[in-house]
Amino acid sequence: MTHVGLKEQLQKVLDPFGFEVYPFKIGWYNAVLEPTFYLSYNEDTLAFVILSTPSMFEKAFKPFLNEQKLEHVRDPIDQCVAYHMSLVKEVFPCYKLDIIYDYELHPNRRPKVLMQTAAHISGATYYYQRKDVQHDPWGDKKIYGVCIHPQFGGWFAIRAVLVFTEVQAPALEHTLPLDCLPSHEQRIQLLEQFNFNWKDGKYRDVFPPKEKYSPEQTLYFATPPAERRKLLETWGQLHSSPAC
Repeated sequence: MTHVGLKEQLQKVLDPFGFEVYPFKIGWYNAVLEPTFYLSYNEDTLAFVILSTPSMFEKAFKPFLNEQKLEHVRDPIDQCVAYHMSLVKEVFPCYKLDIIYDYELHPNRRPKVLMQTAAHISGATYYYQRKDVQHDPWGDKKIYGVCIHPQFGGWFAIRAVLVFTEVQAPALEHTLPLDCLPSHEQRIQLLEQFNFNWKDGKYRDVFPPKEKYSPEQTLYFATPPAERRKLLETWGQLHSSPAC
């Protein structure tokens, strides 16, 4: 199956549940990073970035809570994403698939994939960084970059990278991400909101998004991970486990 056919099949599995898929070649990713961060596949190896959009909460997460038994040791959202990735594997039984999740780390605590870099080189989102601003005002301060989706602004998440380890895609054309913030003033505002006031979420509304998280979803993600199960129980989405 060609890279086009593989993308179409992935979309059939994931699009109805609020996920988006974007193809890239491993060589594109490695070309913009230091060797320490390289992914050890052939440069033409086909991979996909998996994003969750605002509709994922209603289309995938809530049905997952109703139908599946949660494991105590993992985050419910992570389990939901992993469940849908397992469905992907079922669709491609003849392919060797490596799935790398956004939270996975090497033993030295280095991320297995720099997800924002992968999203940028796939054309999914634009990764705005300090180097994108001329004459920045921050001096010696550490400034972290942030990805912006052309439709959803900051109202999305990068969930995983899928690698078809035995599929080569030399003909895959490189799609550049859409630069939604062409002015340096807009970029400075975004990076300042993200670095200095990220909790208020205003950086997500850097432009009017096509769709954003519902109040319920916003509250869920604003809740510390250790307290999210209790929140779901309060909403009636989960039942407390019986005492041992």
